Amino acid sequence: MAPTLVEYPAIQPLSRDDAVTRSGDGLLHYGGLTPSLTEFLDVRAHRYANREAIVEIGGPRMTYRELWTSASRVAGGLQDRGIGVGDRVAIRFPNGVRWVQAFLGALLSGAVPVPVNYAYGPRAAAALLADSAADFVLEDELPTGRAFIDDGACLSEMAVLCYTRGTTGRPRGVELSNENVLSAIESVVHAEGLSRDGIRNLVLLPLAYAMGCVDQLLPTLAVGGTVVVAPSLDPEQFRYTLGAERIDVVTATPADYDGLVSDRGLRASSTSGVRKICCAAGALTDDAAARLRAVFPAARQWSWWGATETSGVGLTLPDELSTKRPGTVGVAFGGTELALWGDETDSGRGELLCRGPNVMRGYWRDPASTARRFTGNWFHTGDVVEIDREGFVRMIARRTDVEVSVEQPIPQAAQHI
Repeated sequence: MAPTLVEYPAIQPLSRDDAVTRSGDGLLHYGGLTPSLTEFLDVRAHRYANREAIVEIGGPRMTYRELWTSASRVAGGLQDRGIGVGDRVAIRFPNGVRWVQAFLGALLSGAVPVPVNYAYGPRAAAALLADSAADFVLEDELPTGRAFIDDGACLSEMAVLCYTRGTTGRPRGVELSNENVLSAIESVVHAEGLSRDGIRNLVLLPLAYAMGCVDQLLPTLAVGGTVVVAPSLDPEQFRYTLGAERIDVVTATPADYDGLVSDRGLRASSTSGVRKICCAAGALTDDAAARLRAVFPAARQWSWWGATETSGVGLTLPDELSTKRPGTVGVAFGGTELALWGDETDSGRGELLCRGPNVMRGYWRDPASTARRFTGNWFHTGDVVEIDREGFVRMIARRTDVEVSVEQPIPQAAQHI
């Protein structure tokens, strides 16, 4: 029996974003995007110049003006070393101010930032640097020169070369365009309703991955908020940071939260300022959500699902929906649309496919793998799921055999639910 493709239109109110419209390519796109990520951030740096942009626990802190000035000087230093438009600049720093300076400096130079997981050993890091054909590596000192900003990019050009975590194979370079990244930012800001009055987001995710950089760092900067980071944070430091830095948003993985809420010193009285708990790289279990609710009684909980190939976004599940459909990982939001693929799609089960303005241009220098992961403009995630008629997604299993025929057309049996 040939596999079928069944589309699931987004019907949840959270999924509706008036800023997206369907274009001639059949995809939803955000209208009115700035041409490049650099130009987008340049406007924010001037709009929020005197606000605190980045804080490193135990390290430096910078306003938007200071961060932008220092990043432009890093860009000038890269230019002095022959780095320019389209070159790849690898970033090997732990979470901290230098990581953000390096990322923005590479961006402002006209180059493409290539975040490298700082936890990688020498062999893994060398393999990634070789695969990306990095032209320069920022890992010890940051070069400085005369302030320089290149903002001549367009929406279709690559903004970031992000690598997958490689949990089911070697890490793959994912080409994220300016439109991909800007669409992810817009969708997160809209879905969470991020305010522009100065949120303070404690980001415990690695910035080297899309969920840390694209989905937390950049949206926080987009609304003039403060990103608080640290190379590592133990429970005692976490407890102290919540109060000392007036944290109102915490972003971490389920494993991070498991370790942090087990701290006996963490009491509801010391967490009353936290208004939002964001969970990435996996949904919270009902028990974990209950423990977090006991420790953070004033916080609204959000779970996020995404892949590097989807700019880290795709599904979201806020409190009010998690109680409606316990055990699910979320509904589509922003410009993301969902479909099922396989032999059991008539029963609401199959491989999760998605498409939208956040889905990658392709794998770096690997057109064959790119073709295998797409059916038409639908990206094969490799996750086997169930989708109900209201659009809620429940994860069933993780597939590793996501090989799709290179010339596979969309089946004639494609349906809309």
